[in-house]
Amino acid sequence: MNLAMPLFAAPPFIWTGVWVFIGIIGLVLLILLFNFFGIWIRAWVSGAYVGLIELAAMRLRSVPVGLVVDNYINARKSGLDITVDQLNVHFLAGGDVQMVVRALIAAQKASIHLEFDRACAIDLATKGTGKTVLDAVKTSVNPKVIDCPNPASGKTTIDAVAKDGIAVKVKARVTVRTNLERFVGGATEETIIARVGEGIVTTIGSSNSYKDVLENPDRISKTVLDKALDANTAFEILSIDIADVDVGDNVGAKLQAEQADANKLIAQAHAEIRRAAAVAIEQEMTARTQEMRARVVEAEAQVPLAIAEAFRSGNLGIMDYLRIKNIQADTGMRDSIAQGTPEDPGQKPKSK
Repeated sequence: MNLAMPLFAAPPFIWTGVWVFIGIIGLVLLILLFNFFGIWIRAWVSGAYVGLIELAAMRLRSVPVGLVVDNYINARKSGLDITVDQLNVHFLAGGDVQMVVRALIAAQKASIHLEFDRACAIDLATKGTGKTVLDAVKTSVNPKVIDCPNPASGKTTIDAVAKDGIAVKVKARVTVRTNLERFVGGATEETIIARVGEGIVTTIGSSNSYKDVLENPDRISKTVLDKALDANTAFEILSIDIADVDVGDNVGAKLQAEQADANKLIAQAHAEIRRAAAVAIEQEMTARTQEMRARVVEAEAQVPLAIAEAFRSGNLGIMDYLRIKNIQADTGMRDSIAQGTPEDPGQKPKSK
């Protein structure tokens, strides 16, 4: 077949293929117009044109076309220089496109420099925390007040003890503003509360008397602010205000009383140890006395045996034996007299 021949002279099957191709293209265009005509017209009229092919590609990626286009229109109308592709990428990353656009618009209206990438990072960082990037921008515009300590923790005051032993109860309120530059990776409100509480305890603990704290409560605020407690946090501390100061218990006196009781118990324990040792020594001496007495009795029991042996060996005669018995009788009589037979001078004679 000669390729240079006129098109109208082409065989019929070529014309059939051409018309089928044109029909397919027309059908595709009709489907695109049927699905995206309203969104396409709305974006075009709003000055934020989005092509039909791009809308179809968003649908194929399971991106909500209406949500992305509407937020793109809002961004373009507000003068933000962002693209549809950026919104698609953030949505596919799991972010909230509407919240990011609203935060960027709010930051622009408040003359706060906030880039799209940082806004997306803040949005992803706050996901699942109950906070949003819009809240961060609002807090940057309108500072928020944090109670210290947090009432949700169950404590209403921060208790510290001055050098004189008197406890002081303090309730503080911290005014903070979001630092968008450090929001991602910066410490949260809990860190601010902990650092402020630590500063309050340190300041009260370094005071010579609780009266100094009551007379100059602003000293706590000045001392705590000078420590730059907002370093590496997502907030900037604007002020620390002491809302309430109360006098607590005399902790020093209680500690001294408890120490005295502890010393008393220790002394009693040592005395009990010494008493137990003395009782043990007494029992030991009693046992030794009984042992000595047993030896004496054992020795006395040997006397008759020795006398008998002397009789058998002829070393002791009968007269010698009688003399020994007489001496024992005299000794027994003297012992009985010495043990109280004579009455005491002041004692009445016993009646017979």
